[in-house]
Amino acid sequence: MVERQSPSQPPRPPSANAAKLALRDQLMTTRHRRGLLEVGEAGRAIAEHVLAAPEVRRAATLSAYVSVGTEPGTSLLLDGLVGLGKRVVLPVVLPDLDLDWAVYQGPTSLMPARMGLLEPAGPRLGVDSIGTADVLLIPGLAVSPTGDRMGRGGGCYDRALARVPVGTPVWVLVYDDELGREVPVEPHDRRVTGAVTPSGIHRLGG
Repeated sequence: MVERQSPSQPPRPPSANAAKLALRDQLMTTRHRRGLLEVGEAGRAIAEHVLAAPEVRRAATLSAYVSVGTEPGTSLLLDGLVGLGKRVVLPVVLPDLDLDWAVYQGPTSLMPARMGLLEPAGPRLGVDSIGTADVLLIPGLAVSPTGDRMGRGGGCYDRALARVPVGTPVWVLVYDDELGREVPVEPHDRRVTGAVTPSGIHRLGG
């Protein structure tokens, strides 16, 4: 028997998962339309903001990632962090979509991996090593004013962030029009403490 909704009843709100899928599709479509010039300029501006941040200047170890496709570029950021003498760890995606970590030792230390990613070739540090990072720089598609982050749907970073001590700066790198979006939330989702866009660093919460 198929349940039909009475015309007099208000439409049911979509589940958080369905709303996420719809928003993710919209955000990905917009991202795919971004040109290489915008991607590069966004990456340059984000790198400048991050490298000047007091939290980053004080940090010994940071986590970051290698951007792919039309994500804001991270190559200048990674090399800038190394130039400041920082220890930078990058994610390694495991078969169960959890994240291991390895130290970034320059562009030549990266190797092709699953899902079109580039990953560090050095020794693996273990999934719990992310808890030792002083600042986390992570990818995302959008973020709300209170720090709810929209990822790509694999849940990799939600698991990783569960291992990070409370109070650690966790910043998502996004475009300006991806900041301040209303992001559907599920119980397993982990909030970020800030966002870095081409216009600056935005500390979130509340």
